[in-house]
Amino acid sequence: MSINKLNQFLANTYENFPKGRFISLVVLRKTLSETIFRTEGSGEPICSEFVQAGVTETKVIQRLVMTKRKQVAPERRYGREHLRAHQLLHISKDSSLCSLNTNSPCEMCIDCFLYGFAAGGGGAQKSRIWTEDAFSLLAASDVLGDRTINAIFENGTMRDQNGNASTALNTSEYIKPEVHFLDVVTLKDVTADELRYIIGNILLTTRYGAVSSRVGRMENQILGVFGSITELPSSLELVQAVYDALPKPLEHPFNSDVLIGKTKEVLYNWKNKRGVSLHLSQDELSALIADVDNSWSEDERDNFLKRLNQSYEPFRQVSAESKKGKGKGKKTAVEAEA
Repeated sequence: MSINKLNQFLANTYENFPKGRFISLVVLRKTLSETIFRTEGSGEPICSEFVQAGVTETKVIQRLVMTKRKQVAPERRYGREHLRAHQLLHISKDSSLCSLNTNSPCEMCIDCFLYGFAAGGGGAQKSRIWTEDAFSLLAASDVLGDRTINAIFENGTMRDQNGNASTALNTSEYIKPEVHFLDVVTLKDVTADELRYIIGNILLTTRYGAVSSRVGRMENQILGVFGSITELPSSLELVQAVYDALPKPLEHPFNSDVLIGKTKEVLYNWKNKRGVSLHLSQDELSALIADVDNSWSEDERDNFLKRLNQSYEPFRQVSAESKKGKGKGKKTAVEAEA
């Protein structure tokens, strides 16, 4: 099983104190429908930044940005759906079931231990999934479109029964289908089952961005897995290196297989980067993904999630004893290294 190749970078069990073990995932994210990434409400522009086109190509272009929160939030919610389905979410301090954005996390579930939390009473757990902005390969001007949005009445027209025209008319930017984003996700001091859980969340999440019930379909593919004692180069450095390697001119849409091939050529050279000591081969990567698929399968998912949940039990007991013995205002063992 190829996950054993990563043993030197995996923790045997959850630990409060970091030990400098990094596993990095290189992820290709490809839009399969119109998609919207923005930080504010309807009518706001799509997230973008002006950056250098490549490492050697020094011209400045405007690239689309898939912000870190736009990546993590849907993947985290996907995992929590299954924790909820298998009764693995815990009761929070206000006696409600653990949920996001309520200022009252349970501090004891798989999601809290992995993705972190910040409680209003002062407790906190730092996330062990490090993300950064993912950048589009092509310039924003090549992959953006405009869509006029209107709301018709039940009679099928833009006028109501009294003849009044609808005011629900708006023009909004969207990202075209088949746009590629490259991303580096860094995992710090995770166990083998935590790695399976995180990769499963990435590969099985399919909707991102605004209006995700209508648009935002996306496919994620892991192109490389590294073990190291430090972070890999950034997502921006990756997309710039791949941009230099691709044959020009680049036009949308372009062949994903060509992009994947050039990206893997760039990643092959990363095994010589400072601090990197392991790069899974293609066969080893395929075996790792097969292992993850098996853990998330219908037959194995319940056992897998309950096994991962049980691994945190000693730390939940320490936390409960700390609260009982020291009273309010004291940090628990889980919170100590936040």
